[in-house]
Amino acid sequence: MYRKIKRVIDMVISFVGLVILSPIFLVLIIAIKTDSKGPILFKQKRVGIHKSHFLIYKFRTMRIDTPKDVPTHLLENPEQYITKVGKFLRKTSLDELPQIVNILKGDMAIVGPRPALWNQYDLIAERDKYSANDILPGLTGWAQINGRDELEIEEKARLDGEYVEKMGFFFDIKCMVKTFTSVLKHDGVVEGGTGTLHEKEEGKK
Repeated sequence: MYRKIKRVIDMVISFVGLVILSPIFLVLIIAIKTDSKGPILFKQKRVGIHKSHFLIYKFRTMRIDTPKDVPTHLLENPEQYITKVGKFLRKTSLDELPQIVNILKGDMAIVGPRPALWNQYDLIAERDKYSANDILPGLTGWAQINGRDELEIEEKARLDGEYVEKMGFFFDIKCMVKTFTSVLKHDGVVEGGTGTLHEKEEGKK
């Protein structure tokens, strides 16, 4: 029942957000075009509900010669590909704003597991264990606010499964509030890093 209500809430919030944030969109579009050559938007094939595929939209943060369909953490020296404006967009998570369109289209929800790359087979397989591939992926999610780029794949999938179990109106509100505070503090943003939270903990021993 909540999933139907959740979809209506997502549509209303994303539409209102698109209208309110349109001036910010315009400023960012001008900044991206001024900073580097290439398109404004970055489109990439991602895994949606029931492991279907869709094109996710982001503001482009990397040079056009960046290897395609390679997760940032697998690039050799990823910093060399990120543009000046891109660094700011990634640090503030503003590069994710175009996904409001994905939400309106029904590809995504506001809260849910972050959509995996189509070739992140290890993450997709782990999520299968928790039925996390059977709901819409989200702009933000429980794993996203509990480690983000620092999480290892197994832990990320476990947290996605925890969201599936606890999914509800108040839990979604909790995720959105924590997302706002995490973005302000830049929690878990590690360029080129996956599983670094475990490495940090090992280093403290």
